[in-house]
Amino acid sequence: MKGITKKFPGVLALDKASFNLRKGEVHALIGENGAGKSTLIKILSGAYQMDEGVIIINNEKVSIQNPGKAQELGISVIYQEFNLIPYLTVAENIFLGRESMKNGCLIDTKDIIDNSRKILDDLDLGLAPDKIVNELGVAKQQMVEVAKALSMNSRIIVMDEPTAALGDHEIEQLFKTIKELKKRGISIIYISHRIEELWEIADRVTVLRDGQYIATTDIKEINKDKLIKQMVGRDLTEQFPARKSAVGQEILRVDGLSQEGLLKNISFNLKKGEVLGFAGLVGSGRTELMRCIFGVDKYNDGKIFIDNKEVSINNPKAAIRQGIGFITEDRKSQGLILVRSIKENITITDLNQVIDNGFINYKKEQKLTEDFINKLKIKTPSIEQEVRYLSGGNQQKVVLAKWLLQKAKILIFDEPTRGIDVGAKKEVYNLINSLVQNGVGVIMVSSELPEVMGMSDRILIMSHGRITGELSAPEATQEKILNYATKE
Repeated sequence: MKGITKKFPGVLALDKASFNLRKGEVHALIGENGAGKSTLIKILSGAYQMDEGVIIINNEKVSIQNPGKAQELGISVIYQEFNLIPYLTVAENIFLGRESMKNGCLIDTKDIIDNSRKILDDLDLGLAPDKIVNELGVAKQQMVEVAKALSMNSRIIVMDEPTAALGDHEIEQLFKTIKELKKRGISIIYISHRIEELWEIADRVTVLRDGQYIATTDIKEINKDKLIKQMVGRDLTEQFPARKSAVGQEILRVDGLSQEGLLKNISFNLKKGEVLGFAGLVGSGRTELMRCIFGVDKYNDGKIFIDNKEVSINNPKAAIRQGIGFITEDRKSQGLILVRSIKENITITDLNQVIDNGFINYKKEQKLTEDFINKLKIKTPSIEQEVRYLSGGNQQKVVLAKWLLQKAKILIFDEPTRGIDVGAKKEVYNLINSLVQNGVGVIMVSSELPEVMGMSDRILIMSHGRITGELSAPEATQEKILNYATKE
């Protein structure tokens, strides 16, 4: 890909960017949110048309007008949000739209299953072709996407944030599969915000910044600090910014909370001006606990106290009334209305603040939104911009703005920096510090141990639906946390 330029209204997404890929290599494509990675991949996959530039595959100039043409050329993309039909089988998903027919009008189910089994067994994926997809975990669904790409004889596979929702063991299995694909001469474009994993899996790395090509380097010839400097255009000092805040009185207490089959006798407290970290492996029950506290899910036993008063939280509305906000791990499906504007997403949680005499006061709504955009440094050409067009970091800031509008006194962050680049991560950390300095109590759930250790005053560790350990920030180490996280 040479000299690729793509313009959107008010935005130059790509400015003469370039990228090359060798046979049988894993080539990492990285950059901050908004750097142009997604746009470049959408052009390669036929979802977008470039305004300028050329694409050359096997020394021939090609025109990729649509996703079908990309597939013909052997290009497949595995997006972070999988393109699978949940109620169909693994085999039906692998050959969807390309089913074998018998007697000219009936789908040959046996042939589809046999061909799927050959692909799955060939890669040792441990998947049954007749299994329903929604019965599979995220890691297995990802393998269905890989099998689907192989069924189309893809020679170039793009993986967008493939490890974002995976645990350590699942990442190990994914890397094993990627290495097998390399042996077969298949080329992988690997997009990730988890910089540290690149040295385990990538051969080369290309950096984009502000839509422009910055550099391509052999991964063995560059270290993390230099790579981050290429990404952000500056040195990132003090990854987890220091915080001066006085931890105050108890603001939240959970006593003996249990949920059948998931949570067992959970008790803890949170203080004003404190960041309380929750660590644990995938499936440990952290998210389930937060959903109970916010009233999304019911709990069978236990009590919740806010400011030393027992409260009944049967639904999110009740939680919001008690001053609790929840920034979920899946901001796109649970935290935002993607096809609505920044303005609408921020004010929808409390329209009373912008309504006069039964009608929305648009000047008031505009000023309120602009205040949050300035305060949180949300990068956007307009308050009318639909949030689906924002980068991950800016989407997260819009979700946070909703709860700041509500004046929440307890904020739950579930995977606050998932899918966010290193520069935007630090902005989120600064915002969290600002909140606790103003007396807000923050619960942070994160699968990134350095993040939990760097941002928390105390850390609670969960395993199998129970709290198995508590550590103060100074005494916490990754080894101690993992020891508690693997307790039965």
